[in-house]
Amino acid sequence: MIPFSVREIADVVGGRMSSVDPETMVRDVTVDSRAAGSGAMYVAIAGERVDGHDFAEAAESAGCVVCLTDRVLVRTDGSSLPCVIVDDPVLALGRLARLVRIDRLTCKVVAITGSSGKTSTKDLLAFTLAGIGTTVRAEGSFNTEVGVPLTILAADERTEFLVVEMGMRGEGHISYLVDIARPDVGVVVNVGSAHIGMLGTREAIARAKGELVAGLPATATAVLNTDDTLVRSMVGSTAAAVVTFGESADADVRATDVRLDAEARPSFTLTDGRPGHDEAVPVSLQFSGEHYVSNALAAAAAALSLGGSLEQVADGLRAATPQSRWRMEVRESPDGVTIVNDAYNANPESMRAALKTLVAMAAGRRTWAVLGEMRELGDESMVEHDAIGRLAVRLDISRLLCVGAGTRVMHLAASNEGSWGEESAFAPDVESALLILREELRPGDVVLVKASRSVGLERIAAELLGDLS
Repeated sequence: MIPFSVREIADVVGGRMSSVDPETMVRDVTVDSRAAGSGAMYVAIAGERVDGHDFAEAAESAGCVVCLTDRVLVRTDGSSLPCVIVDDPVLALGRLARLVRIDRLTCKVVAITGSSGKTSTKDLLAFTLAGIGTTVRAEGSFNTEVGVPLTILAADERTEFLVVEMGMRGEGHISYLVDIARPDVGVVVNVGSAHIGMLGTREAIARAKGELVAGLPATATAVLNTDDTLVRSMVGSTAAAVVTFGESADADVRATDVRLDAEARPSFTLTDGRPGHDEAVPVSLQFSGEHYVSNALAAAAAALSLGGSLEQVADGLRAATPQSRWRMEVRESPDGVTIVNDAYNANPESMRAALKTLVAMAAGRRTWAVLGEMRELGDESMVEHDAIGRLAVRLDISRLLCVGAGTRVMHLAASNEGSWGEESAFAPDVESALLILREELRPGDVVLVKASRSVGLERIAAELLGDLS
């Protein structure tokens, strides 16, 4: 982070200082009192379940020198905590990050959005750019009005590339993040059904995701998935230069000859077909799932747009390893069972991709799909869960274990499809699912665990792996 005095921060965010030395230097920013360190500013955020203001004293004890708050705070002994007081700490955090981006940073900023795969694309791109210059990337899924500013503030004068991830909960959210981050490159990975319960249609989701490229200036570059019709249509909504990626023959950056190895890790020929370029190199990824080809192409197109050579980009993709937890993590349990933990999130598109990967990995071994509910699907929920249950049958997955009340439709669809019956089981909760798995799993089985994040199915993978730390 670029250091700031408390006075400078108060001036930027329009805050009032309370019980703090204005010349105190801030060298880090955190929203987690447990992660606070010496010289940090703690941003107190009032959430739905907990109020961060309640942990300000703990943050100070851990080394924080000032708190960004919406009110005066006192210690348990009645003395005042050092604060910068604002109307809304989240908006103030955004104002500080915007100032840093515009006035203090000289790096190139890449912003990535999409209904699925944006975190994996971010990780692939950051790994690739790190071989070209000093790179800062969003941690985990720091893709909100809190996460994006924190990522920007983590950069400093030495940073050459800054990779941010942008999520959304509705229209206008990505526009807000674009105004803060001012991307030089905007990447739209895809438009799927995630958030359809909130926005109603995939077209509305596309409009919300498209705010990224609509907000780019003419000097920037929009990197768009030409295999996705809704993303392809964004070409007409941006003033930026456009670079397309995909497996389509007309994509600027494309993959051909895609194949999977025994662990479903893809290899392909990467071609840079942009005007003035005509090069191709082989690439093999260390990620399981054919859907990672699209993520790798998005990362490649962004890196090439920033001046990387095709060989540099290919080297980065070949060397990249999974960086974010619970996204197609492949591990073997002490009992000889292969566990594919993809429990971070789920929507219809990513669920289909994960099931196909499970089948590709099995190579004749017995397969288990342990699936939880896909949330935020609104009126489409019943239809989509029904379709996933039927797909499991058509892919000839050995056993389907549906966990939680929201998957009952999935279980019934599978049970009623074709000759299936006993192959599908329903478990009302994680504990019930574990009882079935412990009784029936055999060495050599391959188990996919996947659900929306709030379902918490990562606990199943942890139990099976004996990884409960």
